[in-house]
Amino acid sequence: MPERERVTPSVVVGVDGSRWATEAACWAVDEAVRRAIPLRLVYAVDSTEDDDDAQRIARRFAAAQTAVRCTAAAVESTDRPVKIEAEIVQQKPVAALLDASNGAAMLCVGAIGLNHFRDRHIGSTATALATAAHCPVAVVRGHDPVASAQRCVAVELDGSTGDGALRHGFDEARSRGAPLRVLTTWRSRYPDIHDGHAIAAGNRDAKAALERRLKCWRTRYPDVDVTTVALHGNSLSYLMMHGDSIQLLVVAHERGQGIAELLGANGNAVLAHADCSVLVCEPQNLL
Repeated sequence: MPERERVTPSVVVGVDGSRWATEAACWAVDEAVRRAIPLRLVYAVDSTEDDDDAQRIARRFAAAQTAVRCTAAAVESTDRPVKIEAEIVQQKPVAALLDASNGAAMLCVGAIGLNHFRDRHIGSTATALATAAHCPVAVVRGHDPVASAQRCVAVELDGSTGDGALRHGFDEARSRGAPLRVLTTWRSRYPDIHDGHAIAAGNRDAKAALERRLKCWRTRYPDVDVTTVALHGNSLSYLMMHGDSIQLLVVAHERGQGIAELLGANGNAVLAHADCSVLVCEPQNLL
């Protein structure tokens, strides 16, 4: 399919008629307003199984038009000054959204969609988009501006993470007027380490290194309240305990297989109850 030409960037939202997609669209409004760019609703009609059934395809397009109108109405009800664009395409959803991510400022999708219970793997669509999109991908787990105002933005880093995640984290915290919590993870060369003193020492070293790295960022963003946390292993156990204090978790694209873990069954179980959304940054070579 030929690549679409877009004159101006937009914040793209995947629409499928579910309430989760509608919440993702409302969540994305502030992202579009902050950048002064349109909010673009994209609905993909996957008719590959019914190519010869014109009536069924027509019904699917009618359902798509209804879903887009309802989502646009929900966005308008926020009373935010955002321009809404809409597009209905005949294409597989993942392929359509990956195409739409070309030139987009951000791609937003609901953590759960209409096909959630028919998917072979929970979170497989979100993972496919987060790992292959050409822009940052937000996987939205709810939209409650009042509750979110009381919670922080968090960034997860490790030794291989570039500065892209930090930049997104500081920008998101500043735009939301929220504190920023920077998590750094480290692993021992001994995977079965159980020595509490060794872990505590490793945490101190990791936190000290993180503080040195953040020195210039604190100067650049003096209005953002920053705290740091060092973790041995991965962040899921921390998120299980503290996820309800985080409104948005920013992770680097280089997290690799960890993205599938975060957006799949394990991560969904940890984050779903807290309405903690996840922003996966674009690849480093696109920054």
